[in-house]
Amino acid sequence: MSFNSALSGLRAASSDLSVTGNNIANASTVGFKSSRAEFADVYANSQIGSGSNAIGSGVVVSDVAQQFSQGTVNFTGNALDLGVNGSGFFVFNDGGATSYSRAGALGQDKDGFIVNDNGSRLQGFTVNSAGDVSGSLSDIQITTASLPPQATGVLTSEVSLDASEAIIDPLAIPFNSADQSTYSAATSLSIYDSLGNSHVLTEYFIKRGENDWDMIIQVDNADIGAGGTEEQIDITFNSDGSIQSPLTTVSIANWDPGTGATTPSPFTLDLNNTTQFGSAFEVNDFSQDGFTTGRLVGLDVADGGSLFARYTNGQSQTLAVIGLANFNNPQGLSQTGGTSWTETFDSGPASVGIPGTGSFGVVQSGVLEESNVEISEELVRLIIAQRNYQANAKTIEAENTVTQSILNL
Repeated sequence: MSFNSALSGLRAASSDLSVTGNNIANASTVGFKSSRAEFADVYANSQIGSGSNAIGSGVVVSDVAQQFSQGTVNFTGNALDLGVNGSGFFVFNDGGATSYSRAGALGQDKDGFIVNDNGSRLQGFTVNSAGDVSGSLSDIQITTASLPPQATGVLTSEVSLDASEAIIDPLAIPFNSADQSTYSAATSLSIYDSLGNSHVLTEYFIKRGENDWDMIIQVDNADIGAGGTEEQIDITFNSDGSIQSPLTTVSIANWDPGTGATTPSPFTLDLNNTTQFGSAFEVNDFSQDGFTTGRLVGLDVADGGSLFARYTNGQSQTLAVIGLANFNNPQGLSQTGGTSWTETFDSGPASVGIPGTGSFGVVQSGVLEESNVEISEELVRLIIAQRNYQANAKTIEAENTVTQSILNL
């Protein structure tokens, strides 16, 4: 009877209203993905008529399909607000159970673990001191310990010497760092011993002949050669202004910091790209790889998902790489509340990888992915569901009128 068809229509329209209402209620929920009620007609062979003359038995909700389209990215400026641009889910450890989410409003708990609003721990790949990324996921934990100092190991000196400088005779004018007339040019920078103490290294350049220079190195205005003598390096240039090899790297082996640090504290001086041209002395690059102790001041996340710690000494260190999970059938995931999903047989197993590789989207820092609910579309669906509900109610009313007429005979 048409009573059954109309009742199934009422149930379907009511389900549609529920799904639409839930979408509207979560229009401002970060990482929320809207759903869509899908319907199928019903036919029973026992009904009067068959084949092309079969009369339908109403409608059934065949699926409530999740829609995983990209939500709008909203910039927040908070480094631990993360959003996925593209496909993929953040992976969380929820007390031993694994859950997946697109909501990246994160923070730190009292133990330094990166957690979401539910207290679930964000999963990522650990990174060792050499920058190698592990192959398995684990909880990401931020340590507040200071970054230990690193003694200077390599010093890069890239200068351009002035070929027009006057030649200085060492017998007539012996070198004296306090007298600028005894050298042609000089430059300085800070280097560090094993305890992180800062020392000032100065390079003095003295022209001795055509294409021939001496470089004298002092640290804290003191000689650092063997036995406290001058550390002197002879530099010869080719006619095109390039430095002659093999004097492109020099080992400085006798520096004694004199602060309780490792003694001696050797380092390598890299003179690659040092040149001599007919122009004023110029320092193109003068840098070293040492640093003092640093305290944690902030966190940054690169598009590739690398989580960096920033320290007061200007250094940064990669702590972990955020992991993303993907599924062959995301619509098969089971919604568990808290803007999270769990894996099911229908979704297939999770494939985990690094953001920006393969089919995985990129992770952006300082943003949140808003709900993908389109309010205008939901309001239209709301009107359609209401109209369908009213129309099915009219069917019941009409059927009731016909039945009453039969009873009145």
